[in-house]
Amino acid sequence: MVHLKNNRYYYLLLISIILLGCKNKPELPDPLEAGWNNKAVCEVVEDNKNVRVLRCTFEPGVGHEKHYHDPHYGYTVAGSTFRITDTTGTREVNVPTGYSFSKDEISTHEVLNIGDSTAVFLIVEYK
Repeated sequence: MVHLKNNRYYYLLLISIILLGCKNKPELPDPLEAGWNNKAVCEVVEDNKNVRVLRCTFEPGVGHEKHYHDPHYGYTVAGSTFRITDTTGTREVNVPTGYSFSKDEISTHEVLNIGDSTAVFLIVEYK
């Protein structure tokens, strides 16, 4: 009986180590899977062993449903004004052409282009 009890602790410890070692991702779509009104807004430009590059296009009135991003770098090919909702709240932001940004950790947000011009972003996700 002692042997069975020790095995139970061993399996519990093993499962705990596995779960803690796994990369916890939100139960949300990634930027490629996420869209707006059942339409894709991002397309794959490059996908190799080091990076996945997405081009995401938002016409006025088009957004991106709530989704997560792995660590990434982004570049604004064409800017506009967005309503952004993330863990800090909701705000309106003018994102100018040529603006770049990066995140070193998993992040989540939802965006809506409230401007009058089509915005285009390149998102480089690190693997």
